[in-house]
Amino acid sequence: MAGRERVVRMSVEQPLWRALTAYRVLTLVYAALLAGFGREKYERPWVAVAFLVVLALWTALTLPRVANAASCTKRFLGLDLVVALTGILLTPLADFDAQHSDGPTLPSIWTAGSVLAFALKGGWRWAAFASTLVAAANIVERGEPSEDTFHNVLLVWVASIAIGYVVEVARASERTLARALEIEAATRERERLARDIHDSVLQVLAMVQRRGTALGGEAAELGRMAGEQEVALRTLVSSGLVPTTRVSEDSAEGAVVRVVEAEGPGSAESDLRTLLAPHASSRVTFAEPGAPVMLAAGAARELAAAVSAALDNVRVHAGPAAQAWILVEDEPDEVIVTVRDDGPGIPEGRLDQAEGEGRLGVALSIRGRLRDLGGTAELISVSGEGTEVELKVPKVSRGKAGSAR
Repeated sequence: MAGRERVVRMSVEQPLWRALTAYRVLTLVYAALLAGFGREKYERPWVAVAFLVVLALWTALTLPRVANAASCTKRFLGLDLVVALTGILLTPLADFDAQHSDGPTLPSIWTAGSVLAFALKGGWRWAAFASTLVAAANIVERGEPSEDTFHNVLLVWVASIAIGYVVEVARASERTLARALEIEAATRERERLARDIHDSVLQVLAMVQRRGTALGGEAAELGRMAGEQEVALRTLVSSGLVPTTRVSEDSAEGAVVRVVEAEGPGSAESDLRTLLAPHASSRVTFAEPGAPVMLAAGAARELAAAVSAALDNVRVHAGPAAQAWILVEDEPDEVIVTVRDDGPGIPEGRLDQAEGEGRLGVALSIRGRLRDLGGTAELISVSGEGTEVELKVPKVSRGKAGSAR
């Protein structure tokens, strides 16, 4: 079946990169304001001004570098850290009393942004490396470090390592989620293929088996062989051995899941009545609204296939003399199709037994289809009073059958 590829890019760390970009701009403004309000304390104010101009240019020019992990290269991280360390070590040249006070360094808290970039790029080990160098630079700048200096150094060190660890956990969770989506997509494709097989090949094999047994002779042997192949194929379908391929991959911007969606609910619409009308016969009564019942084309086809599967069950299990009725109701938010028959009904526990034997007509051809459409399938059966299957599909379908690629 024709399909289209849908790319799902997941990156739980991308918001952190955006936050880091904003942090670098805001802390640059903060460092400039600190220098402006405290300009009287600088013996060499030109040193402070020169560094802040360089810092402003560096920050503005490198904003795209901290937009994501791919553009934040090791070389950039190294240069960025050198700028921060240089600002720290230049502070005593601008402020002679810097070593004897607890005032801010020239880059102030902008330095933390450089360390956080290491944490986002490489995790807690990279963060520990960068924060250790920053700690050493602060201690050298102070000369005789005070308790406040150690407190600030320890705070940066612990915070950056913690953030780096959180990023590593987030990446692991991202890979786990991508794998879960991969499994879900593969499972949906297996179910879709199983429905198609059930609606075509398995039905034909079952018919050949019944007719061959009834005719006898050489036809009986043909029927026996068809029965064996039916059992083998049902076992293959129910065991989940339908071939699938991987759908996820890793990238610098997070996990990528590529799903090729089977042709399904789209923008085109179909009148459900035209798809169900061919089922009407002397033994099947079709009751429809007077106006068109419009559904997305894919949803209408899947719903019609589920109705066909329900009628197949009537023919097989209720007997050739059973009467069936199809009722279509067009509600404001959903379409309801009811298939009812006057057969003997389904014994309690028979559906579970059939599913265990690999007979997945109700489980896949009916309930599976409705689940993929975001709808529901309710089956009510009373022994001796027939069976009723109620199919509900929302006007805006939420489900999508996908296949991995």
